Amino acid sequence: MNVPEELRYTSDHEWARLEDGKVRIGITDYAQDALGDVVFVQLPAPGTKVEAGASFSEVESTKSVSDIYAPLAGTVVAANDDLADAPQRLNEDPYGEGWICLIEPDDAGAYEGLLDAAAYRQLITD
Repeated sequence: MNVPEELRYTSDHEWARLEDGKVRIGITDYAQDALGDVVFVQLPAPGTKVEAGASFSEVESTKSVSDIYAPLAGTVVAANDDLADAPQRLNEDPYGEGWICLIEPDDAGAYEGLLDAAAYRQLITD
């Protein structure tokens, strides 16, 4: 299972990357593997306020429909519109082209409170 060291994670299998004060969010390699082939992604609209731990997106696969939870509170400033035509990018490149949205956090310090790679690895192997 691919767990990049430079990212932060949630126990709900989202990843977060800090970029110039904003946080890019997607689902982990573990999550995309568990979901199976992704066929649809419901994206949050830019301007949407999200609360930490609350559902802000939905991913539909050949197996199920799963909520995606915000790792921290903030405002969506961009969504990966390419996923509308190519939802399989979540499977093919979950940490790159498969990102879901970019959030401007209400509290930049909240990012540090997310799981680091070692803690996330332990979560998925226990």
